[in-house]
Amino acid sequence: MERMLRGIAGIFIVFSLVMAQYVHSGWLWFTLFIGLNLLQSAFTNWCPMMWILRKNGIK
Repeated sequence: MERMLRGIAGIFIVFSLVMAQYVHSGWLWFTLFIGLNLLQSAFTNWCPMMWILRKNGIK
């Protein structure tokens, strides 16, 4: 699950940076949100995406 989580985070970051470059710079707030989620998960060992993955049956 952790490999999938890192992959999803990487995809979201690349996606938001591409969108910020070509669509609107407001997408950088999404990049910040992802970074803050990763930072808080380092301290609390809980991440909202892990909850979503578990709800969808991924182990």
